Order: sequence, then structure tokens, then C-alpha cells
Amino acid sequence: MSYGRYYEEFEVGQVFQHWPGRTLSEADCTWFALLTMNQHPLHSDAHYAGTHTQHKQRVVLGPLVFSVVIGMSVADLSGRAIANLEVDRLRHEKPTFIGDTLYARSTVLETRESSQGDRGIVTVETVGTNQRGEIVCSYVRKVLVPKKSHATLGEGRLPY
Repeated sequence: MSYGRYYEEFEVGQVFQHWPGRTLSEADCTWFALLTMNQHPLHSDAHYAGTHTQHKQRVVLGPLVFSVVIGMSVADLSGRAIANLEVDRLRHEKPTFIGDTLYARSTVLETRESSQGDRGIVTVETVGTNQRGEIVCSYVRKVLVPKKSHATLGEGRLPY
């Protein structure tokens, strides 16, 4: 299958197991904290986290967990997207630690044609889990994707 899907290729109830998983390293956590200017010692100071927090270890930044999980879904859900319209109900259910591996799955909740007729809105719920099968984050996302009739460049190429 080519990268991403057209509107007609989604149906309510459809489940996507996104693959592969992604193990988060110390470098991932450090770089993300630097890029986003997040200086909380919970994410960067092992001594602080070990002595002053309930988890006794550093916690991976929640926005990094969300970013990885949403990124894992792109090939299946939004690889052809015209736009990401909305993220709603983002929840961080459990902490993620350095060395944890993330996995993700999405379920199509709704499909709706847009008023323009050559595209539609696909609403999905995505759940991120760790290697123990514990839910670490979840959210609902709306993506505007083209219909096949929108494509003018041919199969396997982006239509815009």
C-alpha cells in the first residue's frame, strides 16, 4: 500500500495497529527537553527524580510521548492528509520512562464528507501503550483527507 489513505479507504470501526514500536532513549528525552525549552528536573536530573519524585526515576516528557504516538500513526492515517484539523481529549494515563517502548493503535470513530466534495474528515481515537500493554496516552484526532478523485498526480504520489 502507498503512504497514507484516501477518504474512501476508511470505515467506522476500522482498527489500525501502527508498526513498528519505538523505544525511547535518554537522548530522545534530553533532545526533546532542549528543543522545547522544558527545564523541569523531573525529565533531566536523575538524582532529583530519584530522591524527590514518586516514581524515583526520570519521566519522559508527555508531549514527546504524544509526538511519537501520533507520528507512528501517520503512515496509516494521515500520510495523504490535506490538514490535521483537531486533537481533542488528550490524556496522559500513565508515566513513560526512559527505556520504555511505545506502541499505538487507532480506531476510526467517524467519517464525514466535506462540503467541497473531493475530501472528507476522518475522526480517529488513538491509544498509545507501553511494552507492558498499559495505556500511557490517548486522544481523538480529526484529519482532512482527499478522496481518490482529488488525486491528480497518480497512485503513490501526493495529490497536492
